[in-house]
Amino acid sequence: MTHTTHEFNRHTDVCAALADPALVPELPAADGGPVGASVAWLRATVARFSSGETHRRRRALVEAELTRLEPAALRRAVTAGGDGEVRVRVVHALAEALEMPQPREVAEAVTLVAGVYFGGADPTADEAVARLVALLVSEDADQWALEAAANRIGLLVQACAATAALVDAALVDAAADGNAPLARVLRETPPVRTMRRVAVRTTRVAGRDIAEGDVVLLDLAAAQTAHPVPLTFGAPPRVCPGRAHALALADGLLQRPLTAFAHLHHRAAPLLLPNAWDYASAAALAAQGFDAIGTTSLGVAAALGLPDGAAATAAATLALARRLGRGTFRFTVDAEGGFSDEPEEVAELARRLHDAGAAGINLEDGRSDGTLTPVELHAAKIAAVKAAVPALFVNARTDTHWLGRQEEKTAERLAVYEQAGADGVFVPGLSDPDGIAALLATLVVPLNILYTPTGPDLAGLAALGVRRISLGSLLYRRALAAAVTAATDIRDGRPADLGAPTYTEVQATSGSVFMA
Repeated sequence: MTHTTHEFNRHTDVCAALADPALVPELPAADGGPVGASVAWLRATVARFSSGETHRRRRALVEAELTRLEPAALRRAVTAGGDGEVRVRVVHALAEALEMPQPREVAEAVTLVAGVYFGGADPTADEAVARLVALLVSEDADQWALEAAANRIGLLVQACAATAALVDAALVDAAADGNAPLARVLRETPPVRTMRRVAVRTTRVAGRDIAEGDVVLLDLAAAQTAHPVPLTFGAPPRVCPGRAHALALADGLLQRPLTAFAHLHHRAAPLLLPNAWDYASAAALAAQGFDAIGTTSLGVAAALGLPDGAAATAAATLALARRLGRGTFRFTVDAEGGFSDEPEEVAELARRLHDAGAAGINLEDGRSDGTLTPVELHAAKIAAVKAAVPALFVNARTDTHWLGRQEEKTAERLAVYEQAGADGVFVPGLSDPDGIAALLATLVVPLNILYTPTGPDLAGLAALGVRRISLGSLLYRRALAAAVTAATDIRDGRPADLGAPTYTEVQATSGSVFMA
């Protein structure tokens, strides 16, 4: 029977095809080869980008393994792995992290298997599969133990191939454009350019009828030329579960330096960033052990009787940064939209903030009139800042959810900001767990979420994969409320809770730096 081949190269159509459970990778031959002793058996037993109960069970095995792996630890491990062949270093780091026996032998065997796993045959690769299975399970293992072993091996094989391809693409790109952000590499030089799917039943994609057995070719490279969100790792709801791990390994292999502040966004626990409005509040928070302090533009503006978000506090923001820079704590500055629509002026402000001691800057695309800055202009600001001050951590904020405008464009805007060089992205107003999870599936850099009492707690945000949690203007507003409550309680004769730091304690915290 003749089957039709369908080609899709539009982003929306490719996403629809990736989400369609009727379209799966080509199924392996019915005979998977000798159990535990061939590449054909391995192909037939590992989790595939598919659907159904078997897929869910096998994917769960892989996800359970991945939860044991902290991406930041993988980044460190592969960075320290010497100058060996990329694929061997990737697998060795993963095998060690998974506590597999003889990780060096595992790495060498997996690279042999990876050479033919996606097509072809090689008796030495079959022998490598048999050695790997023997290392991971006992001779009398049942089918479930063998399935678990196959999926552990499959995880290593796919990570080996995908990460090496991403690193190779990044090195090619670097030769032409320096250390381009990985987000830009994924879009402009995708390590996976096409995907091939087969219809296991009749379906319809982009208005086109697809019969059972038809072949579907997805041109990712073409789809990404007109849309900023890369598709290398799939698209919701079917996303590669090892996305964060592959990116961490690639980053480590490329040995791109991270500042101490940037490292705080790549740990097991997310960075909780309290936001201060003056030196005393920043010093008091730092004294409680917070790793870094942010500033709140609302607090800075309101303290001066000025509106927030209206580009009225550039001088005050810079003055505060200079005061904070006399302390001993890390801090990042909320600079609204950079107080200018001229990228060169924003870059100059960033340079002055960095000279004052700031480790990072927050740049938002929302405007005081409730509109959004054109995405190209905001990206130009980000690129200008990174060109002028590469060490400054740029947290690119989009106000799509904060302003209730173009929420459906959030992922696209953030993708453009990532490709312009943003080190992290921020979406205040987004608190829905499903929305956060869907957005994370499209991102390359760490996601910052604004804490809200009605949204997920810190543990919930961490479990979703959020890497930075800001308190925004919450502390300033709570401080105002506490001051007003205390004053009115005293005035009206109500019992007042006047627990507060003493005069001497505040003087010691905020005054010592100026007396040094």
